[in-house]
Amino acid sequence: MSYILALNCGSSSLKYQIYNIETGTVIISGLVEKIGLMDSFATQKFIATDEKIKKEVSMQNHNEALSIVMTMLREASIDMNDIKAVGHRVVHGGDKFKSSVLINDEVIKTIEELAVLAPLHNPANLMGIVVAQQLLPNAAQVAVFDTAFHQTMPDFAFRYAVPAAWYRNLSVRRYGFHGTSHLFVSKRAAHILGKDARDTNVISLHIGSGASAAAIKGGQSMDTTMGLTPMSGLTMSTRAGDIDSGIIFYVIDRLGITPKQVETHLNKDSGMLALSECSLDHRDIWDGVDKGDDKCNLAINVEVHNLKKYIGGFMGALGRTDAIIFTAGVGENDSALRAKVLENMEHLGIKVDMDKNAAALGFRGCGEVEISTPDSAVKVFVIPTNEEQVIIEDTIAIAAGTYNPDHLAMEYSFK
Repeated sequence: MSYILALNCGSSSLKYQIYNIETGTVIISGLVEKIGLMDSFATQKFIATDEKIKKEVSMQNHNEALSIVMTMLREASIDMNDIKAVGHRVVHGGDKFKSSVLINDEVIKTIEELAVLAPLHNPANLMGIVVAQQLLPNAAQVAVFDTAFHQTMPDFAFRYAVPAAWYRNLSVRRYGFHGTSHLFVSKRAAHILGKDARDTNVISLHIGSGASAAAIKGGQSMDTTMGLTPMSGLTMSTRAGDIDSGIIFYVIDRLGITPKQVETHLNKDSGMLALSECSLDHRDIWDGVDKGDDKCNLAINVEVHNLKKYIGGFMGALGRTDAIIFTAGVGENDSALRAKVLENMEHLGIKVDMDKNAAALGFRGCGEVEISTPDSAVKVFVIPTNEEQVIIEDTIAIAAGTYNPDHLAMEYSFK
């Protein structure tokens, strides 16, 4: 047997998949949670039987977490020598990487240098790479960057109106994130529409605990909501999204706190959690709405308002919009949020079948669903994302020497 291992190392989590090259299927998936805490645990699922195994063990860092994962894979009869390549999700590639790449010492050095732009994620991604090299020395190592998909943005979309020296010397510009997700669902939307991706314009809404929207024209990213870091754009679970930058200096002056403390507040204590004052989870917030909680109602209304603004703005930027896509944990499962976002948009050519929308729930296995009416000029889809599939296929192609850095020319199975 020959396998590909896909690794997605978050700041305190680790997702993984084992892909069987011969059968072309994912056979094992897993998730390690709460890395760095005493109650960390790993859950492994066998796809064919839906059997799950949970291992509760303290894992203080990603080194220990990966060692546990390798042990669980061996216990599942996966021979480590049969893992031919490892694909790593790397959050920030800056403007250095416009596609996935084979990892070498220079790539590792650049990922390390870019950690200043993604301090919560790039160090964890890098640790995953280093540990995988140690545990699987004969396997090819491939980096798949969240930012790569957005490197087609024109300069008027990625440049900020700040001193030019900041751009030239500090690389201050918009990069965007969730690139593998936006790539995957945009290609699936083109397929559903029966069009070539090069002739397809879509707005992709990746709404999870982190959230971003992307305007995708002719199959390529032309704009996105996240910027230099994953903090800007849409209202997120604990991230503020777009704010007046003057707020930062005002709060520092009035409260006497440090810039680092402000950064922590904007990353960890803001967003839906701050507005609702009860939870970062949409299910809890909707419960509050049902009970008449004004703060929960405000949180939903702020989120909806910002989503509507970006949809309208991106439709103007695209010129023609073929479809709007909802994806990721919230986008695939929160039909009430989708309904509020899409209501009263008929003047933009968006008409929604609310019965189809209510039934389109990812946790019930709905799959890919069109929730717009037959006469809607702009189609609306719910499409489950699969970032790991992009990682796997890029890794296979790079290991085999068949990879095309132009994703529009890549023969992805899902396009």
